[in-house]
Parts: sequence; structure tokens; C-alpha cells
Amino acid sequence: MGYFALALVVLAIVIVFSIVKIVPQGREFTIERFGKYTRTLSPGISLLTPFVERIGRRMNMMEQVLDVPQQEVITKDNAMVKVDAIVFIQVMSASAAAYRVENLPYAITQLCSTNLRTVVGSMDLDEVLFQRDNINSRLLTVIDAATEPWGVKVNRIEIKDLTPPVDITNAMARQMKAERERRAVITEAEGEKQAAIARAEGAKQAAILQAEGRKEAAFRDAEAREREAEAEAKATAMVSEAIARGDVNAINYFVAQKYVEAFAELARNPTAKTVIVPAEMSGLVGTIAGLGELVGLARDQQVERRDARPPVVARPVDPPRAPRNAVPPTE
Repeated sequence: MGYFALALVVLAIVIVFSIVKIVPQGREFTIERFGKYTRTLSPGISLLTPFVERIGRRMNMMEQVLDVPQQEVITKDNAMVKVDAIVFIQVMSASAAAYRVENLPYAITQLCSTNLRTVVGSMDLDEVLFQRDNINSRLLTVIDAATEPWGVKVNRIEIKDLTPPVDITNAMARQMKAERERRAVITEAEGEKQAAIARAEGAKQAAILQAEGRKEAAFRDAEAREREAEAEAKATAMVSEAIARGDVNAINYFVAQKYVEAFAELARNPTAKTVIVPAEMSGLVGTIAGLGELVGLARDQQVERRDARPPVVARPVDPPRAPRNAVPPTE
């Protein structure tokens, strides 16, 4: 009696475990009734019919990563390259993935391998090396369409490694070095060109500034000469007016100033070894006296015509005398 009760307890436990099923998150279980698929269990707790229903396949509904093994592929221009990839898939229909294909990961891996050879073989080596995104998009389109009946969504395909032959790698290295050297030469030439342009522009600006400086200097010199000429003309006019008024001192001062300036210029002459100063400057005094008489006659005539007061004879002023014995300038 005790053994029978124990057997009943064990049978009840077995029946309970066969009826109650707990599906974890990210998984789905297929239910088979007498070997035929009937329904799919979602995550949570579910009850089965004892001795009739059982779990068929336990499917992983999370995104999975499959590694496509490395393989050698001949490109369109007969170059041998080694290519491998990784595939990101996700089961969307548990029943289709369970019952429409045997060994789903292996099937998807072989499908990726064959399509990878097809896509890479239809491209040149340069296209294979520099257009990985194009290869990835073409593989994704083809494989996603092929796995749709299996209830699988291919999210991404990425080329993980792509190795060309050694001789092609060496040629690519030499090509890259030559390209770098060419760019360096072009950059250096461009720098020299810009430097030459900058120097020419600087010389141009300097010449323009120098020309403007010379122009301004010439303008200033001309203006100074014009001012000097105006001052000279004004001085001459004043002297003429003084002579007309009978003032002889003005002409005497004017002649004496010119005489002193001429004598100073003679003394500054670097070629003159000796400067001779006349002992008597009576010639200059006589000249001044003669000019004084001429001025007096002019004044008398002006007074007679204007009925003015009697003319006053002005006494000429003697110019400053130079020393009798001049000392020759030192060389």
C-alpha cells in the first residue's frame, strides 16, 4: 500500500511537469500533437494536454550572430582574395524556422558563402577592396530574400576580413608610396608657387609705395620751390616799392645779402685750395653808390610829376667788410 501511494505521487509529479510549461523571455516553443505542429508557446506559463501534446522545437527569437568561414574567391580580373564575413539574423517565425529548414545556422552560413563568392567574383580587385559597403548591401539583399521563407530576418552582413595576395599587397604599398610622394611634390610646388606670388605681390606693393613716396616728395619739392619763388617775388616787389619810394637802404641790403651768399658759397667750394679776399671793397661801395644815384634820379622824376615834397637823398649803407687776410681752408 505504501509503494502504491508513492507511485501515485511520482506519477502526479510527472503529469504536472508534462502539463505545465514555462517559456523564458526571448524563446518560443512549438507544440506537436501526435507529431504534428499545432501551435507556438510565447514567453510565460502554459498548459499542455498530457500524453497528447509535447514540445517540438525550442527556438531562440533573439538576434544571433553567425560567422561565415574564410574562403578564397577569384575576382573578375583573376586575382585571388581571401574573404570572410559575419551575419546578423533574427527568427521572426518560430514554426517556419523549425519546420521549413534543417539546421538553420548551417543553412544560412552556406547560403552566405555561396553568395559571397558570386558577388566578389563579379567585381574587379579594386572594386572589392574599396567598395565593401556595396558588397554588404548586395549580399544583404540576396540573402534576406532567400531566408524570408524560413521565417528569418537578415539584419546585417559585414565583410570582416579581406586579404589580397602578397604580391598584390606589395604592389599596392608601392603604389601608395608613389601616390604619397606625388602629393608631396604637388604640395611643395603649390607652396613655392604661393610663396613666389606673395613675394611678387610684396615687391609690387613696395614699388607702388616707393613711387607714391617719390610722387609725394616731388610734389612737396615743387610746392617748396613755388613757395620760395613766391617769397622771392614778394621780396623783389617790396624792394622795388622801396626803391620807388626812395628808400635806398632796401636795395643796399638786397645787394649786400647776395654778395655775402656768393662769397660763402665760394668759401665752401671743396675744389678751392685758397680763398682770396679783396683788401678794399671799394668796388662794391661804388656799385652801391651808383645804384643810389640812379634811385635818386628816379625819385626826383617821380616827385616832380606828383608835386611832392623835395627828395631826400638816402645814404647808402656799407656792407660788412671781410677780413683782409683770409686763411685758406683746410683740406
